[in-house]
Amino acid sequence: MMPRTLLTITALSIALSLSASAQSAGPSALSEAPFPDDPSFLLQQTTAAVASTERGTISGVVTDTSGSLIPGAVITLTQPSQPGLRDTTSDSSGHFAFTNLRPGKYNLLVAAPSFRTYASPIVALQPGEHSDLPPIQLAVAASTTIDVSADSTAVAEQELKRETSQRIVGIIPNFYTSFVYDAAPLNTRQKFKLNLRSVTDPTLLLGVAISSGIEQANNTFPEWGNSDAASYGKRFAAGYGDALLIHTFSYALYPAIFHQDPRYFYLGPTNKTSTRIWHALSYSVITRGDNGRHQINFSRLLGSASAGAASSFYHPASEGPAKLAGINLGIGIGQGALQAIFREFVWAHFTTHVPAYANGRTSLTPSKIK
Repeated sequence: MMPRTLLTITALSIALSLSASAQSAGPSALSEAPFPDDPSFLLQQTTAAVASTERGTISGVVTDTSGSLIPGAVITLTQPSQPGLRDTTSDSSGHFAFTNLRPGKYNLLVAAPSFRTYASPIVALQPGEHSDLPPIQLAVAASTTIDVSADSTAVAEQELKRETSQRIVGIIPNFYTSFVYDAAPLNTRQKFKLNLRSVTDPTLLLGVAISSGIEQANNTFPEWGNSDAASYGKRFAAGYGDALLIHTFSYALYPAIFHQDPRYFYLGPTNKTSTRIWHALSYSVITRGDNGRHQINFSRLLGSASAGAASSFYHPASEGPAKLAGINLGIGIGQGALQAIFREFVWAHFTTHVPAYANGRTSLTPSKIK
């Protein structure tokens, strides 16, 4: 009798304890996890399903013009507002894929050693779409000259987007360095576009503002005074005018007239140090023409002289157009060589947004430049 009574009391205690626990949890604890037939549960599941189906994929295969597969090609995914969105490489069978992409318009830039860089037309990706592109055929790079064509213009436009995102330590522009040694030539519109991007960059304006402040403090050009905002404004306008003239003459106007490329083409560490030094030092007087041949750098030489002559008309107590043209020419040659040394040996290690395939001139880079 006693064991049965004890068992009954124990069971009753356990039941009361469970009941109290359920009451202390209350309805709020149960409501934290919605049941399958709860509207909030259905809404959560529907939202998650829609989000997953909105993402899409762009895939394809890279071949040469004969249809042979090209492994190891570097494919860069870009958007108008985001050059260099993602990079990937083709696998051993030439295939590649970009997954988990938002709906939108994309471009592909495809590069491989010994082949011409390919820029795709716009790929409009719809929500949840799996876009399998037609085979991307890369043409063998020319061995003599760079052909200016519609394809070349499209490639140059894609490369220009990447170059205008290059910054030293993420701040200072490095727009005029091409880390793709055999880059497509820029047409006239692209040369002026690059120049406009350069002269309107906030870092250039900040540099002019700082140098104008130093001139104000040192009372440089005392004819302007140094005691009010108007005198500072004159110095700022003159400083910005100098920058605008040298950039426009040297990097846009004369390059368009003489069909020369205003950029510095990085050689890289796979070349001899002596070759790299000579390449950098000669940049101010030797440049690459749009036809891929080495030429006297008329753009840089005349640009420096023209900017110096023009600046004499708004700088007080100037030495005259002819003398300032000569002074600027000498400064331009020396400054260009020094800048090129830094581009070749220093800035390359600190520049951001350089594409993976851009590593200067390698043994696989076709010899286009003569």
